[in-house]
Amino acid sequence: MRIGAGPFRSLRSHNYRLWAAGALVSNIGTWMQRTAQNWLVLTQLTHHSASAVGLVTALQFGPQLLLLPWTGSAADRFNQRHLLMATQATMGVLGLALGALTISGAVELWHVYVLAFLSGCAAAFDAPVRQTFVAELVGDEHLPNAVALNSTIINAAQVVGPAVAGLMIAAIGTGWAFMIDGASFGAVLASLGLLRVHELRHSIRARRAKGSFIEGLRYVRGRPDLMTILLMLFLIGTFGMNFSIFISTMAVGVFHANARGFGLLSSIMAAGALSGSLTAAARHRIGFGTLLGGAGVFGLGCALAALAPGYWLFAAALAVTGAAVLTFANGTNSLMQLTTESSMRGRVMALRIGIALGCTPIGAPIVGWVADAFGPRWALGVGAASGFAAAAVFLSRSFRQKTGLNVVQSSEGAKANAEL
Repeated sequence: MRIGAGPFRSLRSHNYRLWAAGALVSNIGTWMQRTAQNWLVLTQLTHHSASAVGLVTALQFGPQLLLLPWTGSAADRFNQRHLLMATQATMGVLGLALGALTISGAVELWHVYVLAFLSGCAAAFDAPVRQTFVAELVGDEHLPNAVALNSTIINAAQVVGPAVAGLMIAAIGTGWAFMIDGASFGAVLASLGLLRVHELRHSIRARRAKGSFIEGLRYVRGRPDLMTILLMLFLIGTFGMNFSIFISTMAVGVFHANARGFGLLSSIMAAGALSGSLTAAARHRIGFGTLLGGAGVFGLGCALAALAPGYWLFAAALAVTGAAVLTFANGTNSLMQLTTESSMRGRVMALRIGIALGCTPIGAPIVGWVADAFGPRWALGVGAASGFAAAAVFLSRSFRQKTGLNVVQSSEGAKANAEL
């Protein structure tokens, strides 16, 4: 049956609707947790230490790179639905544990460090299988649309989650935001349990063999288009996607905002990203030019945020930045999945996530140190430089290889042709 051409066409799938509903609830909880965690570390467990926030961020995302030899192979080998159930349940329990410690008044900074690392380990196994599982829900034909709708869900949750967290922190305390996050994972578990398993589009599973991770590296090494994407992701992921540091230090250190004002900034940035994801969902053609535009506008948005003289102009710059980084991230996700053999997708996507998020341990402490030593505006300047550098990498490699900017079409029967 041919599915309609609208931006919400993937929602016509029963399984995707269930998955999307569970993901929306869970992501609202996740964004509440991230906002509350940054506020807890910055204002209650330290005296406005951006370095401490950077270390928490590093511990939370570091496992994406540390566990890379195993996470992608697990996504390619094991039943994806069962693996998702295990990772989601683990993250839910860890969220409840942090909530209980905070509500009881026993929480200390080292507790946050340990739980952030453990949650990051579970998320490292969760992320590649969660992204490749979308293909089992809707098939390759509608994969770009489903990827864009996933981003729409995440950013819709980010509009709601931080704002609700700010109100909750002000009204009843930080710990309850963590408790809600832990409970919200139950929505994903319920949706996974209710899926029509016989309708899933199972892909070819990789055989268990030594050196499967090395095989994935060799595959990517032989693909100049994938290498270019990963280099751009390294620059923006390492030095640009440190929003927890950018927003928290600017909110507290420059604009002297309270918890409500802090949460609102994250929601405004998400609103910009939401507009970008809806635009992406309506597209039928995904080109490498999308990556160039996303990287360049991201650098511009960070630069405008760094120079913003007031709270509301800073918020407006964040909205631009959010739309740009969403456009860039969605483009890399769709292009890498659609141009990769199905039996290699888990390893390729794990490499993508490992570089985009796992290199945060390199960048977050550096950006946090810049914010402490020179001020939050200079930290945003580092983010701006990362976007411009990524755009420069793209242009350099494109001109050197003397090829056009090809596209991947999501229409029926389209084949990937993504050589730079």
